Amino acid sequence: MRYAFIRELFAFAKRDKRIFLVAGDLGYSVFEEFAKQYPRQYLNAGVLEQALTGMAAGLALTGKIPIIYSIVPFVTMRNFEQIRNDICYQNLNVKIVGVGAGFAYGNYARTHHGLEDIGVLRTLPNLTILCPGDPLEVALATKAALRHPGPVYLRLGKAGEPNVHQSSPRFKIGRGIVIKKGRDVTIIATSTFLNRGFEVMRKLQEQGLNTGLVSMPTIKPLDTRLIKELASKSKAIYTLEEHSIIGGLGSAVAEVLAESGDQVKFKRLGVPDKFTIVMGRQEYMRRANKLETNQIVSTILRHLKQKNS
Repeated sequence: MRYAFIRELFAFAKRDKRIFLVAGDLGYSVFEEFAKQYPRQYLNAGVLEQALTGMAAGLALTGKIPIIYSIVPFVTMRNFEQIRNDICYQNLNVKIVGVGAGFAYGNYARTHHGLEDIGVLRTLPNLTILCPGDPLEVALATKAALRHPGPVYLRLGKAGEPNVHQSSPRFKIGRGIVIKKGRDVTIIATSTFLNRGFEVMRKLQEQGLNTGLVSMPTIKPLDTRLIKELASKSKAIYTLEEHSIIGGLGSAVAEVLAESGDQVKFKRLGVPDKFTIVMGRQEYMRRANKLETNQIVSTILRHLKQKNS
């Protein structure tokens, strides 16, 4: 995902000298060429997330389009007050890019896990939250973010995430992407779990369930109209995310369903509300939280058998 992001950033920086990348001592093997080609549009601010966020706000006030980039928990929580007061309160044209969503940095332990960022940032007015699900969506989301006139948070995986879409989908901020419609079950997935949602969909289809898949690359503003439509046409909805079960996609969809009054079987699937006591690579951490493909399928099948959601 991060390589798709940097390719689009390169293209924009070449055309628009207002683009200014501020990195938090991160991006080695990714940003060297950018720094070489555009030295006047790049700054490594060091491990100073609060300061680099303030720098970005200042750059935006001078007409620049600053992008701040670091690992998810550091670029969203260590500097939360600066994002709130310096960027969102003033509605500045700053792009916040977090890399390593979910358990991408799993073996670095809890300090590096990106599991609360969506929930934390959803509380901030004026902030658009984009969580693209594969490299094709990342390219489109990056373009949309850089063209959007206000603050944006762009959530990225680390590297190696496969394409789910066979070709570039239609992408618009605030709109979900229907990959397949399902009468029995609809999976709404976001960010690094779009491919996991695709795997789960295929497994459920093998069980004889007419299963659909929707990518939700924008968490704020949320595509409420699509969610209500899905609730009216599918017997069950499951949200799937590599994020805390609290505050992310599942919570956002639950809010829509609760206020709409739509009656549909529903369950959030994400990381439980606890610190994982083991440490390891990304897939190991997913499995430890019952988010491996077969574990998710089993959870959904059990839930479907329950009389009450």
